[in-house]
Amino acid sequence: MGEYRRARKRIDVTVGESVRIVRQLQGLSQNQLADLTGIPQSTISAIENDRVNLGVERAKVLARALKVHPAVLVFPGWDVGKESAA
Repeated sequence: MGEYRRARKRIDVTVGESVRIVRQLQGLSQNQLADLTGIPQSTISAIENDRVNLGVERAKVLARALKVHPAVLVFPGWDVGKESAA
């Protein structure tokens, strides 16, 4: 494989931004995600704008609908190397 350089983190992403990014990458509108999850569109908007905490149960529901692990949404800035050294 040769030598490689580890990618550097360039920006911090909030929980709400992680929800928005994953939703947009999947080509879903807030209304479509609301239909898939039963979570009102206004609540999804509030989550994406970090006005409402995501919470464990909503994270599970959104993760199922978005086909990602809940940790992708809940811990967007997790640095395994940094945390394991602590």
